[in-house]
Amino acid sequence: MDTSEPELDSESHKVHARLMRLILTGVVATHLLLIIAVWGQWRTIAIITAVFFFVAGFNMIRARPVFSVHTRFSETLRLCTNTAAVILYGHFTDWALPVWIYLPLDGIWADTHLMPRASYLMFGLFLVVGIVAVLEGCPPVVPLFFILLSALAHAISSVRMELLRRAAERLAQRNQELTTAYQRGQEQDRLSSVGMLAAGLAHEINNPLAYVKSNVTALYRDLKDRRDLSPEMAEYVTEVLPATLDGIQRIATIVSDLRRFARGDPEPIAEYDLNTEVETAVRITQSRLAPVCRLELELGALPRVTGRPRQITQVVINLLLNAAQAMTKWGQVFLSTRQEGEEVVLVVRDTGEGMTPEVQGKLFQPFFSTRPLGEGTGMGLAVVHGIVSAHGGRVQVESQLGKGSTFTIRLPRVPPAAGA
Repeated sequence: MDTSEPELDSESHKVHARLMRLILTGVVATHLLLIIAVWGQWRTIAIITAVFFFVAGFNMIRARPVFSVHTRFSETLRLCTNTAAVILYGHFTDWALPVWIYLPLDGIWADTHLMPRASYLMFGLFLVVGIVAVLEGCPPVVPLFFILLSALAHAISSVRMELLRRAAERLAQRNQELTTAYQRGQEQDRLSSVGMLAAGLAHEINNPLAYVKSNVTALYRDLKDRRDLSPEMAEYVTEVLPATLDGIQRIATIVSDLRRFARGDPEPIAEYDLNTEVETAVRITQSRLAPVCRLELELGALPRVTGRPRQITQVVINLLLNAAQAMTKWGQVFLSTRQEGEEVVLVVRDTGEGMTPEVQGKLFQPFFSTRPLGEGTGMGLAVVHGIVSAHGGRVQVESQLGKGSTFTIRLPRVPPAAGA
C-alpha cells in the first residue's frame, strides 16, 4: 500500500473492514457447524472454542488500524496462525467436514496487495494442512477439493479487491482534480478582480496625470520663450523639464496600455501592428522581467495583421511571464518578429530551466502548472493556445531540460473567420 496516498489508504481500510465483518460472520457460522459436528464431545468443544476465541481475537486486533500496523510480517503471522488453528481444529475433531470451510474463508482474506507473495505462502500452508490431514487418516479427495475451492475463492476475491482499489484510486484522483480546479478557479476570480481594480486605478491616475502633463508643458513652453533666465533656470529648460515630460509621457503610455489591456468589453476584429502589441506587452511586463532576466528585442518589418489586438497582447504577456517564471537564476529572454509568406511569426526564447517531454505533453491543458499553488493558475499557456487557435494560427514548442524553451507563434495575416 502506498502510504503517500492517505485518502486511498483510508478507503482500502474501509474495504478491508467490511470484508473482515463478512468473513468473521462466516467464521462464526463455521465454528457453530463444527461444534454441531462434534456435539457431546465436551472436551473437544472446549479446546476448539478456546482456539477459536484466541484466533478470532488476534485477527480482529490486527484488522483494526488503531491497534495494529499492517506489514508483511503481520500478514505472514496471521496466515501462519490461522493455518495452525485449522490443523488444531482438524486434529481434535478427526477432520470433520466444517473444518475445511476455514480454508476458502482464509483465502478470501489474504492480503495480496500488502504482500504480493501472500498467495504462494497461503497455498503452501494449505498443502501442509492437507498433508497433515491425509497422514491422520482423512481421504485425500477432501483436502484436494477444498484447496481448489480456496484457490477459486482467493482469485475472485483478489480480482474484486483490485477493482475496488482501482475505483478508489480513480475516485481520489478525481477528487484531487476537482479540488485543484476549485483552487484555480478561486485564483482566476481573484485575478479578474485585480484586473478590474487595475483598470479603475488606471482611469483614476489618468485624470490627474493629464493636469500634471498640461501644467508642466505650459511651464516648459513659457520658460523656453524667456531670454533672461538665470543659469539655474536655464538648466531646468534644457534638461529637467524635458526629462520630466518624457517621464510623464512614459507613465501615460503605461496607464493607457493597462486600461486597454484590462478592459472587459468584447473586442472587435480589426487591423493592427503586431510590433506595437509586442511593445505594449513589454511595457506592461517590464517590472516582472527586469529582476530575473534581460530582454532582447528584434522586431522585423511586418505588414498589418487582422485580428483582435488586445488578445494578441495577452498572448505576448503570457509568454513573457512564463519565460520569467522559468528562470531559476539570472537569464535572458529573446523576442523577435518576422514575416514568412502570408504569416507573421513571433518567437519567444528563454534560457530558463526547460521542460521534460512529459511536461510538454500537458503544457496547454487548463489548470496544469508545475508551479506551487499561488504562483501560477495553470491557465496562461492554455489561454495562449486558445487565442492563437481562434486566430487560425499555430503554437510550436521546443524545449530541453536545463537549456530553456522556445515558443513560436505563427499567425495568418488574415484569419479564416475574418476573411469569411
